[in-house]
Amino acid sequence: MPKMKSHSGAGKRFKRTGNGNFKCNQSHRRHILTKKSTKRKRQLRKAATLHASDAPMVARLLPYS
Repeated sequence: MPKMKSHSGAGKRFKRTGNGNFKCNQSHRRHILTKKSTKRKRQLRKAATLHASDAPMVARLLPYS
């Protein structure tokens, strides 16, 4: 049986942490930035942890991570 391939799109968006959680970039930083406060934009730069309910799907897309 051939090897399973990782989902290349998910591989660019998610990284597994040492504890087995997934890191992801936050949304709402692409456009319409003038109405967002500086504090909000600065805090959106940091990576977020994926919610526990979404983790099984990402783990299935990235079997070798």
